[in-house]
Amino acid sequence: MIHRLKFRIFAHSWTSDWNHGNAHFLRGLASELVRMGHEVRCYEEENSWSRTNLLLEQSEIAKNALKQFHDSFPELDVRFYRRDDSLPTFLDHELSDAEVVLIHEWNPPTLVNAILQLKGKYRFLALFHDTHHRAYTNPKEILQMNLASFDGVLAFGEAIRKIYEQGFGVQRAWTFHEAADTAHFHRIAKDKKTDVIWVGNWGDEERTRELQEYLIDPLSNLSVTAAVHGVRYPPSAKDRLSRAGIEFRGYLPNLHAPQVYGETLLTLHVPRRFYANGLSGVPTIRVFEALACGIPLLCAPWTDTEGLFTANEDYLLVPDGAAMTAEIRRLIADAAARSQIAERGMCTILSRHTCAHRAQQLLNICEELAK
Repeated sequence: MIHRLKFRIFAHSWTSDWNHGNAHFLRGLASELVRMGHEVRCYEEENSWSRTNLLLEQSEIAKNALKQFHDSFPELDVRFYRRDDSLPTFLDHELSDAEVVLIHEWNPPTLVNAILQLKGKYRFLALFHDTHHRAYTNPKEILQMNLASFDGVLAFGEAIRKIYEQGFGVQRAWTFHEAADTAHFHRIAKDKKTDVIWVGNWGDEERTRELQEYLIDPLSNLSVTAAVHGVRYPPSAKDRLSRAGIEFRGYLPNLHAPQVYGETLLTLHVPRRFYANGLSGVPTIRVFEALACGIPLLCAPWTDTEGLFTANEDYLLVPDGAAMTAEIRRLIADAAARSQIAERGMCTILSRHTCAHRAQQLLNICEELAK
């Protein structure tokens, strides 16, 4: 039995999830560690990019997002730092009694390397947590960090883990998938107001073609009520949605997603092309969360190379836009089919893919490193 550990976790932001899906899993993971009796401190930079953009949102739901975070996660001890002359003193004080320091990949290399410089002094375990495709698409950014000083890497997919071991020469790396925070993501029975919902950000042209084929075109050919939530939609994207009869609803605080799923018949998953091709086997956090909420999920092509789910039982996998159109039409008309697939997906999440499962895996890794 591992003793009570002192975790220090650095992430881009804990308080904001604006275009920052990593916050979803990190919040749940940290909360589970606290629930299991460990001491956890969470760090983010003052005026982070995500938090700054959240504060620029004009809607009431966005204005209440920070309060909702604090109300929903009172157990999380979030501390802010500044990247200025005060940083060395701050890190020295905060890490002096640390036992495990977990650093998420969306942190500036200057901060990462400053933390690692204290490793020899305070003898904590340092783990690098990668939940992005940059190791595959832009490795130079990752290599700005002193990977050799880490005790190990937590990679959110086997393909990423292999890059660290075989490409970057990291000695120890584990596949550490994201998972659903089932303390907050669960089925909510509501009257259905919408037929189809997609929750996701536009951004960076990484799936524009895929969104046209698997979201916009199918919904434009069906007489359904459909809506999209997300940020970073250019005027051209909003125009495409409007012409297809899809309502654009803007930023959705992640903690509101279970209610939105509860009010909707079914949802879609359209992976960025990196996750459908070179990084097969890496589902995004939205897959875990949607299934946890008991809503039927239709997926554009991706290959579950790691056997996390059972395709066409936990969710429906369609090969092309025409099949997506047909399956949306069929599921909207078939309540029994919707119920069957939703129940199966939710059970798979609860049995294998919760933040509690990942917290236990992290503790096992820490115990392995301590030997």
